[in-house]
Amino acid sequence: MGGNGGSGTNADKRPNELLGSWFVRSGWSKGELARQVNRRARQLGANHISTDTSRVRRWLDGENPREPIPRILSDLFSERFGCVVSIEDLGLRAARQSPAASGVDLPWTGPQTVALLGEFSRSDLMLARRGFLGTSLALSAGPSLIEPMQRWLVPAPASPVPPEPRPALDPRRPGRLSQPELDLLESTTRMFRQWDAQCGGGLRRKAVVGQLHEVTDLLQEPQPEATTRKLFQVAAELAELAGWMSYDVGLQPTAQKYFVLALHAAKEAGDKPLGSYVLSSMSRQMIHLGRPEDALELIHLAQYGSRDCASPRTQSMLYAMEARAYANMGQPGKTKRAVRMAEDTFAEAGEWDEPDPDWIRFFSEAELYGENSHSFRDLAYVAGRSPTYASLAEPLMRRAVELFSEDAEHQRSYALNLIGMATVHLLQREPERGTEYASQAMEIAKKVRSERVNTRIRKTVDTAVRDHGDLAAVVDLTDQLAVDLPETAEAV
Repeated sequence: MGGNGGSGTNADKRPNELLGSWFVRSGWSKGELARQVNRRARQLGANHISTDTSRVRRWLDGENPREPIPRILSDLFSERFGCVVSIEDLGLRAARQSPAASGVDLPWTGPQTVALLGEFSRSDLMLARRGFLGTSLALSAGPSLIEPMQRWLVPAPASPVPPEPRPALDPRRPGRLSQPELDLLESTTRMFRQWDAQCGGGLRRKAVVGQLHEVTDLLQEPQPEATTRKLFQVAAELAELAGWMSYDVGLQPTAQKYFVLALHAAKEAGDKPLGSYVLSSMSRQMIHLGRPEDALELIHLAQYGSRDCASPRTQSMLYAMEARAYANMGQPGKTKRAVRMAEDTFAEAGEWDEPDPDWIRFFSEAELYGENSHSFRDLAYVAGRSPTYASLAEPLMRRAVELFSEDAEHQRSYALNLIGMATVHLLQREPERGTEYASQAMEIAKKVRSERVNTRIRKTVDTAVRDHGDLAAVVDLTDQLAVDLPETAEAV
């Protein structure tokens, strides 16, 4: 029965009331849930999974399926309800996990950070080939996530005894990195970041993970202290990018693990602005998962930790993310204040004496307009589809779309803002204009390997069908979706 995800017979089985409750509230039929499980399993490469209605009935009756089914069910219900629905919430038993593969409360020490980065990146590469990527991970939220992250700001304890003198470094010794080699590592990371912005996370994710694994190998070799710090910085950027790409293709627990490891590496590098950027990525993920309170905690931690050293561009980005969190919490006054702070701080970016690091270069004027418009759009949804907040979002979103249409490098952002524009017009009861923008987004999405973009387009089309299903433009949009973005497996 392994091919169907069952765990065998159990004479003591009782109906799984927790799973049954989530299932009933989802509105899915047993057949629909089975099809979604099979589709997600194919996306993960678990082609041996073949679930049907009778198997779903047995889960509801108390059968505990084998991995990766519990993790797939957790992901599906989390997406359905817009909040984290853990394996335990579904009344299912998670497989026993090693400390390195589960949780986020990790030791804040350099050697263990290197070991965990190496172990996780190696496992990722191996499991990706076998088709079970991310299925053994658990997603952390609430205090179990926030409290360990707060230790990012705790200074490393001083050694009680002076360290032994290190032997003099021999520049002729093999394994020591030269400056040109370090420069090449940094330029490769920039190239990966450009590919992600242009093509989405699905195209080069494994290449980034492979590069990260190579950097962790270098960190295990004796290097001068300055070189070690630079390698930790590169590792932090690569781990954040691997997390971002994982998030983009829908591998949420995997993404969170990389973000956590990136934050550890940024601390070892002594790079607080980079650490704040990692926390902003974690915050964005929490907003996506329906946890705005967690997102706000992470952003405030980022702001507190980097307020004396981050550039205006970085601080502006953090204010914009703060606005997104407040918007999703339904707090318009605090949202508007954070939006103004993001705008005012961004205006100071041109006066900054030092060049911004490459990882914040994405936060352009277009991105600022896009983030702030999404905050007002989110407020509109939280406030019961308020046309007032939608009208505040519309001019900002229109400007973002105009700027991104001239930016060939950030095609995914262009698609996301086209989708945003479509949702704003749907909120304003202008379905014809909404379908025009959604159609344009689909054209971009065909060229971008981003499950996040595809999912948002599908949700937008679903909204249009629910509210204006008889409209000819909506019928045509639905037909276009079936042709342009069929639900097939995503390469990860």
